[in-house]
Amino acid sequence: MAGLAPEVKDFIRANHLGTPFPELVRLVQDRFGESSAYNQIRAFVHNNKLWNGLDTRIKPGNVPFNKGKPRTWAGGEETRFKKGHRPKNYMPVGSERINTDGYIDVKIADPNKWTQVHLLIWEAVNGPIPKGHVVIFADANKFNVHPDNLVLVSRSQLARLNQNHLIKGSAELTKVGIVIADLKQKISDRRVKGKKGPMPE
Repeated sequence: MAGLAPEVKDFIRANHLGTPFPELVRLVQDRFGESSAYNQIRAFVHNNKLWNGLDTRIKPGNVPFNKGKPRTWAGGEETRFKKGHRPKNYMPVGSERINTDGYIDVKIADPNKWTQVHLLIWEAVNGPIPKGHVVIFADANKFNVHPDNLVLVSRSQLARLNQNHLIKGSAELTKVGIVIADLKQKISDRRVKGKKGPMPE
């Protein structure tokens, strides 16, 4: 799509002050034809900071024109929600779904409170998840929420597991991977400590 012609740009510069943008578009298109597209005009105005100087904000104390007036428009009654109405896609408490990250969610309260099933199961068996920790799937299968497949790791352990691709399709291999991740962390910590040298007495 070609850009705006020079004469169109000159016209916009000469007429933008005090002119609402929709009206400016209409003026341009009336004068130069529909080839001057809305998006082109918008981009030109924006890129050149050609603000119209109008203040369209609602002023303090402004009273809406229909305040205190009875509703006069018709239609829409059949589509408005009534008190206690439930939409067609309503899901009762206890319903499950797969969220965008691939985890199983369960609805625990209305109107729309959900949590991940594997977290509920782990906490039911072990208590609250400690701060700075997460629950992972030992066999990397997000649908396997059996307690034996849920493993608590710290966020630093998880970072090390991901860096070294130690979360496997086998629960046993992943648990070995956690041991390896811990060893790597200890080695790294010792190297850092060694570089710093002994503390002065």
